[in-house]
Amino acid sequence: MSVRVLETPIRGLYVVEPVRRGDGRGYLVETYKLGPYSDAGVVGSFVQDNLSHSTKGVLRGLHFQKGQAKLVTVVRGEIFDVAVDIRPGSSSFGRYFGTILSGENHRQLFMPVGFAHGFCVVSEFADVWYKMTDIYRPEEEGGIRWDDPDIGVDWPISNPLVSERDRKHPHLKEISALDLAVEP
Repeated sequence: MSVRVLETPIRGLYVVEPVRRGDGRGYLVETYKLGPYSDAGVVGSFVQDNLSHSTKGVLRGLHFQKGQAKLVTVVRGEIFDVAVDIRPGSSSFGRYFGTILSGENHRQLFMPVGFAHGFCVVSEFADVWYKMTDIYRPEEEGGIRWDDPDIGVDWPISNPLVSERDRKHPHLKEISALDLAVEP
């Protein structure tokens, strides 16, 4: 098997550990392969990839798009990656899971439809690669305040660099269930 999938305390949210094969020349990691990933529960037809570059202390999120699942990988650097369950009716609604993803540990985070996502950079910089199951549509996107006290993310940095847009997102309790990341 070329991938190991670890369950998190939140149903449907997985930490993925691809197998790394290497020798003195370097290494190879399969960051996605349909059969092994879908067999392990990482399900979705990925249709768009994005790459972001951020410097130390940058915090992005919490973002979501209706109907979109996401697989997050760090190519270089290290981030604290966060997924928040925003599925109306879920027993873990409003709970978050956070983990370290890095270019060294090759771990990935798979978020099914119904999760908000954010991360902060804890290394000098980080290059983050996202695979998404739906193309970006501005009319389907939303956001939640990164410091929403009801969610209570324990970010590992102080004084993060947050965009003006992310500072203006509402708290989760201020968002209608119809506006959350459910199937359109």
